[in-house]
Amino acid sequence: MILMEPVKTEKAISKIEYENTLTFSVALNSTKKQVKDEVERLFEVKVASVRTFVNARGKKHALVKLQKEFKADDVATKLKMIA
Repeated sequence: MILMEPVKTEKAISKIEYENTLTFSVALNSTKKQVKDEVERLFEVKVASVRTFVNARGKKHALVKLQKEFKADDVATKLKMIA
């Protein structure tokens, strides 16, 4: 499994609301293509772009921006990140 868990920080929640972007912790050896394919398969959405980074603690995160016709709010609600 590529996606480990959604990130639930204040910054991640604001990206959901203002940028239509979800943030996930992902496996260190995962690629952007793998992250995109898994998000599209699991949540039945279309991904516009994926950005990845490794934080100071050595964990890899992916910022997944959804296409305009799909709402990150809906996915976050399914994941129980927001009410």
